Amino acid sequence: MSQQRILLTVVAVALVILTPAVALSQSTEQATARTPWGHPNLQGIWTSSTYTPLERPDNLGDQQFLSEEELDGLNELLTEEGVDPLRARSALSATNEAELLERTRQTQENIHYDNSIWLREGQPRRLTTTRTSLIVDPPDGKIPPMIATAEEREAMRRQESRWLVQNISPQSFASHQTRTLQERCLVWRHEGPPMLPAPYNDLLQILQTEDHVVIMQEMRANNARIVPLDGRPHISSSIRQWPGDSRGRWEGDTLIVETINFNEKVTFNGANVGLRVLERFTRIDDETIRYEFTVEDETTWANSWSAEFPLMKREGPLYEYACHEGNYDIRHILEGARNLDKAEVTTRAGQR
Repeated sequence: MSQQRILLTVVAVALVILTPAVALSQSTEQATARTPWGHPNLQGIWTSSTYTPLERPDNLGDQQFLSEEELDGLNELLTEEGVDPLRARSALSATNEAELLERTRQTQENIHYDNSIWLREGQPRRLTTTRTSLIVDPPDGKIPPMIATAEEREAMRRQESRWLVQNISPQSFASHQTRTLQERCLVWRHEGPPMLPAPYNDLLQILQTEDHVVIMQEMRANNARIVPLDGRPHISSSIRQWPGDSRGRWEGDTLIVETINFNEKVTFNGANVGLRVLERFTRIDDETIRYEFTVEDETTWANSWSAEFPLMKREGPLYEYACHEGNYDIRHILEGARNLDKAEVTTRAGQR
């Protein structure tokens, strides 16, 4: 055999031996979905869409998980046409089939649009796991009770945000300042951090560089969240913001984001300026990121608590959600309240 033929044979054998290794390397790279600089690739458009409630409904007691049969049966019902995505968020609170149907269907009372049509998604919302609550710790699926001083603070906050009509019925239509932060386009409750599944328009986009991660939610009042990964310290605690101040780092294949320095108007389930949020983003396959968060505030709860849910891959694009401070509908809401006040005065005058 000539030297040339020997060389060609060696090359051919080497290719046969190395091909599986190369294929395995490519397969592994694809499975871990890494960036050119080696971090897990979290980029893309995702949704947190789910009917799983933050807290476990009382009727489920200590039941942490649904059976696969229960999950399939509920999802078959929840993805039917005619389901109101806003009402169906309480589906797990139903104690019987009749109540379940009542809780998931669009009502025809005082509506100006049909939620079962305009809120229906291309991939209809469903329960995304067998868990009966987003909260995984404590095991009872409930937010820990507030400490005494936090209860007093929360009671005072509720009192200040209400207007007593002749000391009989509590209302919150006194002015724009007593309306919710969401209604005033200042911050959405689901925006976070920590993030929660939005009631609708629940897409979010993640962008990455070596030194930053950007989290941009579709329905938001604040700017996109830009998270530095370069080890810089948090800004001064004298500077407090609606979304707090976020700093990130990688621990293995999980992105950890710590957020502190929330302003005094943020009230995440009663927490205030002492709130500290630790988020974890883990790419577990091509279609899913596991999102976890732990929140603590020693001035609010005796213990920290944690939740998790999947972020699922979706097609874009994101659309602008143009809610802004100065929303003219606030004027209409207050005008409606004043009209009701006048009607009440007229009715009482006629009863005398």
